[in-house]
Amino acid sequence: MNIPIKTLHCFLRLVEIGNFTRAAEQLYLTQPTLSKMIQRLEETLDQQLLIRSNQKVELTQAGQIFHASASQIMGQWHRMEQELANLSGLKSGHLRLGVCPMMSTLTIDLLTKFRQTYPGVEINMQEYGGYGCEQALLADTLDIAFTALPVTNSEQLSALPLQGYPLKACLPVSHPLAAKAKISWQDLAPYPFILYNEDFSLAKQFARLTKEAGVTLNIAFRSGQWDFLGAMVEEGMGLAILPEPICNKLHSNRLVFLPMENELFWQLGLIWRNNLPLTPAAEALLTLSRQRT
Repeated sequence: MNIPIKTLHCFLRLVEIGNFTRAAEQLYLTQPTLSKMIQRLEETLDQQLLIRSNQKVELTQAGQIFHASASQIMGQWHRMEQELANLSGLKSGHLRLGVCPMMSTLTIDLLTKFRQTYPGVEINMQEYGGYGCEQALLADTLDIAFTALPVTNSEQLSALPLQGYPLKACLPVSHPLAAKAKISWQDLAPYPFILYNEDFSLAKQFARLTKEAGVTLNIAFRSGQWDFLGAMVEEGMGLAILPEPICNKLHSNRLVFLPMENELFWQLGLIWRNNLPLTPAAEALLTLSRQRT
């Protein structure tokens, strides 16, 4: 069985994007070329890997098995390429970096310093929620990731804590709770609440904390975009809890930001796999982060 590395790469990108047309565009292929490539792959394996529809593609059971193995093979191939590129020093290479959307602007200084120090390294940045970053690391499709701590898969992932920020309740200025000095989970329970998407670390942290407090939040909406969260609160669609740096970006006289009764923190960090060696570029980013912490 002879399957080109390029075919594995195209298959994984197609599954990630979920659409032949968009995947072909990102891979700089025509849609018929990508379709024929996947068809030849299925013929080689004598298995249907994908369920095709006009809207999206989904993995069959055979496709799920193949996807897991293909991810591992591509991860190993990537690591070999990076080790070879590093033989003459870190002058080139690729860094597969995961970043949570809300953290993007907070990592600019560090990434700028990394780019200045290692101008030949290409950064391939992917945006995921915190839990999504963990899953991508475990699937070996990322080398290292910025996320919020603590992680869910702590036995398989190592972490370097970076900066921590307070979390604050975000309310319209006219809300009945706006006059309080501090907000508790019990205060929030009667009102519609706007929560992060389920793959965000903060969503899992809030689920744990509310369970401990014996509170069930009335979740009205979910989003992964901090500006959209703020806009929904401003329009009276619900309440939210946001990290202090995000609160500072929401310059609105229609919002008020109050501390939580039991102070909460948004702890940022870098995470990576325990049982795999870091690529040279990821090791360099980690070293630079330690120096700046």
